[in-house]
Amino acid sequence: MSNKELSKDESLALITDMISQAKRNVAKGGSFYFLLWGWVVMFANLGHYLIAKFDWLDYPYIVWTLTIPAVIASIVYGAKKSKEKVKSHLDRLYSQIWLAVFIGVIIILFFMGNVNYNVNAIILTFAGIGTFISGRALRFQPLVAGGIALWISSIVAFNLHPIDQYLVGAVGILAGYLIPGYLLRKAEK
Repeated sequence: MSNKELSKDESLALITDMISQAKRNVAKGGSFYFLLWGWVVMFANLGHYLIAKFDWLDYPYIVWTLTIPAVIASIVYGAKKSKEKVKSHLDRLYSQIWLAVFIGVIIILFFMGNVNYNVNAIILTFAGIGTFISGRALRFQPLVAGGIALWISSIVAFNLHPIDQYLVGAVGILAGYLIPGYLLRKAEK
């Protein structure tokens, strides 16, 4: 390996290339999570809304058990992906952002009885934070817009009856996860 001193232009080009590579590493496969969680959470929101609104079952929250296989799929996919490449600082930061969102959501769910089980608007806020930061980190505007859409959905949900919050949650996830997720998948190719 050569210890040649780089010129200012060569140094800048090297740094720019490293940043671009890190962004590509983070973005590559990122759509998987937005699409998986988008479909699961949108379906669970719609299912909960319909079951509760039309009184089909005593326990409308049963549809949220769909998230269990999604957690397992996310862990398996993430473990497989982590073996495929060297992790950059941006890769690690991106993972930590979503780990923080996940921990925040788990805390909310653990104490949801303290807020009369009305957690949808709070979770939409957390999802908006993770999506917005992801979009800014990747410089991918559809994710930034998705984060904003989730925040708007959260504001609307805070002002609705708890059952109607699930319908707003489904729309928010469509706008915040699914649409940007498909656009990200297209950009990955």
